[in-house]
Amino acid sequence: MIGIVDYHLNNLRSVQKAFEKAGMQSFISDNVHELQKAEKLVLPGVGAFGQAMENIRKLGLEKFLKEHAQAGQPLLGICLGMQLLFTKSYELGENDGLGLVKGEVKLFPATVKVPHMGWNQIEIVQQSPILKNVEEKSFVYFVHSYFVEPKENVTLTRTEYGFQFSSIIQQKNIYGIQFHPEKSQTTGLQLLKNFSEL
Repeated sequence: MIGIVDYHLNNLRSVQKAFEKAGMQSFISDNVHELQKAEKLVLPGVGAFGQAMENIRKLGLEKFLKEHAQAGQPLLGICLGMQLLFTKSYELGENDGLGLVKGEVKLFPATVKVPHMGWNQIEIVQQSPILKNVEEKSFVYFVHSYFVEPKENVTLTRTEYGFQFSSIIQQKNIYGIQFHPEKSQTTGLQLLKNFSEL
């Protein structure tokens, strides 16, 4: 069973519908006791990093998410959810993240149009079970103004937007997808299916 974490700042139903379309069962909750029943957790998100972390702490989810990841259970962050996995963000000031993956979240430079919005390609740089049956140079759908800059070799795919940034990351049982798999048609559904089968 997949638990979709509701921290009151996310596009939950569209992610749940995408799992349904991929043939997988999931449930949405902001309650630690309910989420403890899930074997795998998904942290989706749209909005501001600082507000997201504030909500996560108020709901008592920070310790739970860290314990879930440290116990070796699969955790997937999507879009803002991926950024929350990292050490800190410079969105609207400096904010600490969950610190599960070493690295920082930074604003795209003024040399490119912000937000990075629309279809773009992924280049596979490391293989992983989450990339099973995902084709090289697949097009996926992005909407984001900030990107992650990992401190370690966790990048599975990268994407070109004025420069190359990490679009899918993995650190052991912790995964992050910067684009929206629920809006990325066949490729996105394949990624969600792969995550559910880990």
